[in-house]
Amino acid sequence: MKVTMNLQAKKLELVKMILNTDKPAILAKVEAVFKKEKGADWWDETGEAERNAIEEGIAEADRGELIPHEEVMKEVLAKYKLD
Repeated sequence: MKVTMNLQAKKLELVKMILNTDKPAILAKVEAVFKKEKGADWWDETGEAERNAIEEGIAEADRGELIPHEEVMKEVLAKYKLD
């Protein structure tokens, strides 16, 4: 909870700083940071355990170890009584 509050406080502080600046160069730098971050690869933000699980899933698919969509849907519908 404290981390969330600190994050919110930091956001507000940054918004105030942006609103109070009249320097186009600073605004351009802020914009560049956001554009760069937007282009960041999600893979880099994924934890090691998640990456390992994804890689294992890809390896299983490459080996043909797949479950057809129809079979998965039947199981889900039955499990959650959604028929």
